[in-house]
Amino acid sequence: MSIDPDTSHHTGADLSGADLRRTLSAPAPDPRVFTRCDLSGADLRGADLAGAAFADCRLDGARLERAVLDQARLTGGSASGAVFSHTDCTDARFERLDLANTHFRGALLADTAFTACRMTGADLTGLRGVGPTFAQCNLMLARCKGLNLRGQRLEGLRMDEADLSGTDLRESVWVDSRLRGATWVAADFRGADLRGADLGEPTLQEAGALRGANIGPAQAGALLAALGITVLA
Repeated sequence: MSIDPDTSHHTGADLSGADLRRTLSAPAPDPRVFTRCDLSGADLRGADLAGAAFADCRLDGARLERAVLDQARLTGGSASGAVFSHTDCTDARFERLDLANTHFRGALLADTAFTACRMTGADLTGLRGVGPTFAQCNLMLARCKGLNLRGQRLEGLRMDEADLSGTDLRESVWVDSRLRGATWVAADFRGADLRGADLGEPTLQEAGALRGANIGPAQAGALLAALGITVLA
């Protein structure tokens, strides 16, 4: 099925596997709105989707390399395995979306916000721009090497077994979050408040990488216990 390039609103369209590169290569008169559409496996490479809204759509396995999603809103639905590499997602909003195993390598995520998204196994390496922000997201096993989260309030994040090596976490504040089994060697924790993070049982090398961070008494006891040190009253 194809879509009318001059029409902005699309509801219930089955566009799975469709090549939409030419159809969406130019902006529509108004920002496009996709509601309950199936775009799984669709080819959207280079598409101009600035300001577009996707509500409860399927984008599983869709290809969006180098697309323009500036100020786009993606709410509900699924984009599992979708490729957003080198995509412009400036000021985009991803809310309550399944983004498991997605690829954002090299994407521009300036002022991009992810809220209540499932992002297990997502590739967030080599990002451009300052940001993004995350809230109430599941980033278990995500690849976040080199991510810049400096000064952010990180609330409700599950980052168990995520790769945080080389991440800038200076002055970040963690609230009701998990980092069990995460790799954070060479991350910068200076000034970070980790009292609201479950750190699990880090290794000696990982414990040393927390230099400059602020932790609570219980966390300090767990870290020392992991190092084989017993604190006597």
